[in-house]
Amino acid sequence: MEIILRYFPELTQQQQQQFEQLKDLYTEWNAKINVISRKDIDFFYEHHVLHSLAIAKYIQFLPYAKVMDLGTGGGFPAIPLAIFFPQTEFWAVDSIGKKIKVVEAIHESLGLKNVRPLHARAETLSETFDFIVTRAVAPISELYEWTKNKFRKISQHKIYNGILALKGGDLKEEFACFKHHYRFIEIASYFREEYFQTKKIVYVPMRLQK
Repeated sequence: MEIILRYFPELTQQQQQQFEQLKDLYTEWNAKINVISRKDIDFFYEHHVLHSLAIAKYIQFLPYAKVMDLGTGGGFPAIPLAIFFPQTEFWAVDSIGKKIKVVEAIHESLGLKNVRPLHARAETLSETFDFIVTRAVAPISELYEWTKNKFRKISQHKIYNGILALKGGDLKEEFACFKHHYRFIEIASYFREEYFQTKKIVYVPMRLQK
């Protein structure tokens, strides 16, 4: 927990309590349904919670904004972001039902009323969103094709509605053929831990036609 408070000292008492509960909840559920690698659970707050919250360093989601976490897995980045932005609506979407079962249990245990777990393929949804967040789910070209028609036409934030993808490693090949505008945000500019040296937020704005 200390690592979270180091970078987000403004958390309310309720938010601190919710973040503190996360590791025990995930450890318990991970023994039943593997959503986090066994060796990674020891680095839970750094590799999963803080990594998810990098998005909160880049953008402040507005109250009543609607955000989809595409391929949420066990709830990352949706659950940490939902704690941080309690007035923003998060749809945690995954095509694997047992993973959504974990998200349902976690959000109920924490009393998060702004999370909607959904067992579905994102591309089949008819809803539109301000932003779509995701973590290492698919190449950017696939993410773009799945989601290009799923954004609200009016942007109310300081940046255009769009994709915010957490990615790592060498992305040159993945983006070599991607013809749309994008921006890399180095997570190491927010967090000094070595783990984040190769981690990025990839922002793909969706400038919809009027």
